[in-house]
Amino acid sequence: MRRMICLSAGIFAGLIACSTGASALPDIGIFSYPPATDNYADESPVAAPIPRETVAYDGAYRAGSVVVDTGERRLYFILPDHQAIKYAIGVGRPGFEWSGVSHIAMKREWPDWTPPAQMLKRRPDLPAHMEGGIDNPLGARAMYVAGTLYRIHGSNEPDTIGQAVSSGCIRMTNDDVTDLYERVKVGATVVVLQGAPQDLDATPTE
Repeated sequence: MRRMICLSAGIFAGLIACSTGASALPDIGIFSYPPATDNYADESPVAAPIPRETVAYDGAYRAGSVVVDTGERRLYFILPDHQAIKYAIGVGRPGFEWSGVSHIAMKREWPDWTPPAQMLKRRPDLPAHMEGGIDNPLGARAMYVAGTLYRIHGSNEPDTIGQAVSSGCIRMTNDDVTDLYERVKVGATVVVLQGAPQDLDATPTE
């Protein structure tokens, strides 16, 4: 079944400059909460279903920037000499579209997770707090986008990469997010470009 893909997330109005002018939505969550597993002991990275690659890049953004192309469902870490590392990502489900410019506020390894009030209201079955680990929805690494509730984070569900299942965060495999984490600096520019979906191959899930 074909699927419309778009990076989606409402953000609090005025926190970052949105090129689409979208206003904040009242029902904001961070991401779909994956089912728990019994695999707490295995902290090995999840293999990427779509391998990252170094590509030519002629965009306007300086080296060290992170550029998210929501239509392509790819994240570019900009390198010197007109190159970039291209990673596959999972994006937000339809209805929460946003775009704009911000920066990395902080980074965490195996981060804890505290669901926001908006998500707990929608999903009272979720824990109020979850320690970092292999079953944590934030995965192995998280990079926090300043002025928003959103993160570029890992995931233990590699089948969601390339799909639109989150409530705003940008998902990567644990292997890819660990690679990006070692490259990106706190303060690095994050650019989110909202484009038309280029590959309609899946169905959104709640």
